[in-house]
Amino acid sequence: MAAAPSSFEEQIREELTCSICLELFTRPKVLPCQHTFCQDCLQDIVSRQVPLQCPICRQQARPPPQGVEGLPDNHLVTSLCERLQNQATLSGETREQPQSGNRCSFHPSEKLKLYCKPCQVPLCVDCVEEGHDGHPSITSLAKATQEKKSTVQALINEGRNILESYCSFIRGLREEEKTLNEQKQQRDNSIIQTYNKMVQKLKERKDLLLSESQQNHSENFEKIQTERDIVLADINELSAACDRAEQELQQGWVEFLSQQKALTEMVGKYREKAAPTPVQTQPAVFQPTGTPVPVLGHVTIQPLPSATIPAAPASSNGAAGGIGQDKGQVKPQCQSVTFGEYGSESGQFKSPLGATVSDEGEIFVADQGNQRIQVFTLQGTFLRQFPTIVSEEHQMEPGDVARDGEGNLWVVGWTESADFAVQYNKQGRVLRKFDLQNTGWYRGVAVDTRRNHILITQITGGKDNTHGEVLVFKPDGSLVRSVEGKWGSFLWRRQEMKKPRYITVDGEGNVLVSDNGNHCIHVCNEDGQFMFQFGGEGSGKGQLKYPFGICTDRAGNIIVADPGNSRVEMFDKTGRFLKHIATNMGKPLEVAMVTHGQLVVTDSNHKVSIFPFY
Repeated sequence: MAAAPSSFEEQIREELTCSICLELFTRPKVLPCQHTFCQDCLQDIVSRQVPLQCPICRQQARPPPQGVEGLPDNHLVTSLCERLQNQATLSGETREQPQSGNRCSFHPSEKLKLYCKPCQVPLCVDCVEEGHDGHPSITSLAKATQEKKSTVQALINEGRNILESYCSFIRGLREEEKTLNEQKQQRDNSIIQTYNKMVQKLKERKDLLLSESQQNHSENFEKIQTERDIVLADINELSAACDRAEQELQQGWVEFLSQQKALTEMVGKYREKAAPTPVQTQPAVFQPTGTPVPVLGHVTIQPLPSATIPAAPASSNGAAGGIGQDKGQVKPQCQSVTFGEYGSESGQFKSPLGATVSDEGEIFVADQGNQRIQVFTLQGTFLRQFPTIVSEEHQMEPGDVARDGEGNLWVVGWTESADFAVQYNKQGRVLRKFDLQNTGWYRGVAVDTRRNHILITQITGGKDNTHGEVLVFKPDGSLVRSVEGKWGSFLWRRQEMKKPRYITVDGEGNVLVSDNGNHCIHVCNEDGQFMFQFGGEGSGKGQLKYPFGICTDRAGNIIVADPGNSRVEMFDKTGRFLKHIATNMGKPLEVAMVTHGQLVVTDSNHKVSIFPFY
């Protein structure tokens, strides 16, 4: 067994080493199973076998149309590798460079000999005269160094201890991953062995049934053959008598007279004999048992062992909220994840108005105030971002984002003078766009993947006299005629929809719209025919106050962001209230369902939360 790493850098380097080439990662790519490898290493494997099989867990993955380059980048690993390489470079340069003599950066001709305790900076004589004259507690640099040495050394020791605990945690993760792989192999072997035993039993049963079928067939066939032999003997006897008499009759021999008596007896025999009756066979019929396919077994997830989990710091604004706070409801054991704060740096937000999740588990957030789309993992790790470009000169503020059937993004937003719908690929390249009416109101967007239609909400009119509709477009921007014959409108105006904000399409093609003005949800079928609405203004169960984001889960249940009540509610597909999913949180803006069973919620506190759902 290899010796344990002797330093923090060596342990980190081990974690950042590609298991194929055994070098630091270069252009690291993430497979769907979440294992990371160098792009060139994966390209070499793909050139020899497709589909690609993960070298660690053996899970198969078919590369995207762009090839290995189209796989997601592991930006975190890239950043750590660059940092490790930079540290090695700086360390080498430090060893090679001579000492500078502690020259002052402001007065290069002077040496740093003094130390200002109040300002906590080293000084030269000129520095004292220019900016520190009169400051108390100015001492020599040598004395200050001696005084601070123990403090700094204590901080270094503390930091090293913390790093060692982190390294120990990383080693534990590595062991846990090894254990998981071994357990999976044992589990898979058990499944295969059980299957093989069942197949053997089924084969034995099949052979027995086929044997019984053959025996039945032989018995019936023997009946037919026996009856055939009897009738053939009669045919032979009667035919011979007739043939002899006919031959003698034709030749005029007198012998035929002597045959008359014998022929008379023969014909009389068969005249009185009953005609052959059909053979009564009894063919067998196979009747399936009607029982379902035998169940091999069940893969169950064992409950977590009891363990002390460090308490997470309390959130001052309650952005994560409580999950399933209804009386009598069992709280999920999984922990939620909350990330983000107000700002313009990566991972910060200024009004995260929209969100959608890819099949690969990437979260795309429409960061309205920063005019960009940010991308995160399901653990809240920042991956990348791209500006919501409309043209070379303009960027728009994104109001919502949705995913189409090919995994590309449709984003609706606005500039100072126009509204747009823009299609981007997952890396942020503009694929197509079309203009929308500049109404001055927010919009929502959804994609009917079955028809490849883009559905966009629209509000027109003044503040006290608004009316809303849903416009349906083809990807080229042309409006789609509704079944009533009006271009592009679902004719929901007759249901008095005032302020349609967000929109979604469920698994059956039905369209659901949150009406911020009427505090309700409108539901229509895929052809735009109104079906029902539910909600109503209030704070009781099933009531809404200014509903925003809306999505559906795989069972057709409807999840609604209810910012006026600081909660997220869940209804069944008929609009019947089921439960509160999250309560006591900042005003939720958008909700998006993850195929893995999590719910993504953005809120007005410039945060994104991921709740365990199933």
